[in-house]
Amino acid sequence: MFKLLYLYHMKICAVFLLILKPNLCSPCDQAEYKIIEECCPMCPPGTRVYRHCTEFISTSCVPCIGSTFTSKPNGLIYCFPCIVCDKGFGLKAVKECTASSDTVCGALEGNYCIDPYEGGCRAAQKHTTCKPGHYIKHPGTDSADTVCEICPENSFSNGSSTSCTPHTDCQSKGLPTVKPGDSVSDSQCGEKNLGPMIVGTVVLIILLLLAIGGITLYKSGFCSKKNNSSKPGKTILMTLYIENMSIKN
Repeated sequence: MFKLLYLYHMKICAVFLLILKPNLCSPCDQAEYKIIEECCPMCPPGTRVYRHCTEFISTSCVPCIGSTFTSKPNGLIYCFPCIVCDKGFGLKAVKECTASSDTVCGALEGNYCIDPYEGGCRAAQKHTTCKPGHYIKHPGTDSADTVCEICPENSFSNGSSTSCTPHTDCQSKGLPTVKPGDSVSDSQCGEKNLGPMIVGTVVLIILLLLAIGGITLYKSGFCSKKNNSSKPGKTILMTLYIENMSIKN
């Protein structure tokens, strides 16, 4: 990290001096730099000074090689070292270094930039992990951290989802609540009480058996025998009635 900051500071100071130096009571133009008593033409971006100019020859420039660059016209005898995007600081290269431009670093996946610089990033940090009982209100991006929020009442979350889950309503399912839910866990329901159902079923079976037994007895002739036993009585009554009628006549 200190190495990265040192390289950035060196770059800023060199460019700052390069810009200001020609303007400090210097007769040189903006496209020139002063060396001893000469105003030498600057080298273009992507190159550096190989040999300063004299009153007889112009500035000699050479390209930046390796992992070095110059991004502006300059009178430097050394090119700037390219920045190395350190994964240990949550960085990755989103644009490789060239002779005329520095490496552009960005945040690794799961990280967000905490030190943006010239369209890139100098340091990144891991996204916040939401705790149980919270949900992810806004997922983290490469430029912003995750935003967590507490679950509303009667809901829960383990912290990894973008919404909270409502507690199970045991009563609506006809089940007893063994343990009420909280912000990190669901309600726990007990087993359904089958006692009344079993008793009702047994009573219903008994009634059905009694009904079936009654129908069976009826069909077996119990009632018909009862009716037949009453026929002699009817005959006697008819006989007495006829005799009585005969006496009267």
